[in-house]
Amino acid sequence: MITSTLPTSRAKSDKTAALDDSITAWALAARGGDADAVERFVGALHRDVQRYVAHLCGDPQAVDDLAQDTFLRALGSLHRFEGRSSARAWLLSIARRAVIDNYRYAAARPRLSDVPDWQLAVELAQPCDLPGFDDGIALLDLLASLPDDRREAFILTQLLGLPYAEAAEVSDCPIGTVRSRVARARATLMDLLDEAERPVALVAA
Repeated sequence: MITSTLPTSRAKSDKTAALDDSITAWALAARGGDADAVERFVGALHRDVQRYVAHLCGDPQAVDDLAQDTFLRALGSLHRFEGRSSARAWLLSIARRAVIDNYRYAAARPRLSDVPDWQLAVELAQPCDLPGFDDGIALLDLLASLPDDRREAFILTQLLGLPYAEAAEVSDCPIGTVRSRVARARATLMDLLDEAERPVALVAA
């Protein structure tokens, strides 16, 4: 059973909101030159950035470089961060731009291979000793079957915990579009879960 990996509880949402408040406070403190706040800010969001760029870029070997580029850009732009949105949403927007810039750079040079594998990159970015790890990999397998826009909306809101408004900001689309994409993604995933858990009928010889 992997149904429990679809997060829906209000307690999880409240916990995420509280963490986002702390991360935003660290970003604001880091803007003022607090080195400890910089370390906390980077540590709190490093895994989220890795998972998000892995989903977007389709190149497992580029994930670490893109994550590093994201944080370098963010730290260089902290003086412009005013806390109007959460630091998580702000950082993921920067990650999105880093991936887009990487695509543009890649388009200008010959490609050695064309084997997109965002799934492998996300798996490699996850600690494998956590409870539910196997279920998480199964969920990633199901996510791979979703259209790109629905998968991105689901990952932002259900796996990374962004509010819909901030996911819309990151994805550069209306909030209603994000809600629709998530709803469709959840419906598709539930259908796939039901199908995966349905007993296989035995064919009489």
